[in-house]
Amino acid sequence: MNQHQSSSLLVVMSAPSGGGKTTLTRELMSRFPNSRRSISVTTRPARSTEIPGQDYIFISDSEFDQLTKTNALAEWANVHGYRYGTTKNYIDDALKEGAVLFLTVDVQGAASIKSSYPNALTFFVKPPDFDVLETRLRKRGTEAEDDIRRRLETARRELSRSSEFDHIVLNDRLDRVTLEIESLIKKHQA
Repeated sequence: MNQHQSSSLLVVMSAPSGGGKTTLTRELMSRFPNSRRSISVTTRPARSTEIPGQDYIFISDSEFDQLTKTNALAEWANVHGYRYGTTKNYIDDALKEGAVLFLTVDVQGAASIKSSYPNALTFFVKPPDFDVLETRLRKRGTEAEDDIRRRLETARRELSRSSEFDHIVLNDRLDRVTLEIESLIKKHQA
């Protein structure tokens, strides 16, 4: 194994919608110079704040169907009525290049990734409490009330599966939880 491969690591961040996994991933990436964030494909329409190709790769249902037919996805899930997935090529290329690759996926996607990539390091990012989660979702202002209710129902189910992860971290303060995860990643790499 060469030096690049030995430093590569697949880090899976999962949390209920509004749990802070994307913000946390951005913060962690600033601490690992050889890091990347996986860019998922999705059939969901882009939000006004999202940049296609940077936040997600927005594709049609038929394009997504083709990816599943050709077994090109390491994981995929139907979440809140839209499909999301991570391509195997993206993961494999990043790991070959020695990157610390961060994936932000739902609980179902994390289980699929761990099955395909058993050496992946998985984190469940737990909100301080359910009220905080609801407040974060509402503050985003990107979903209708029905979507918020659906995401909160999904969050309850996801919270019950947190024990399936290598680590459960409490996202009470960004600086504290970032240091905790950074330390766990470095310990894993040692």
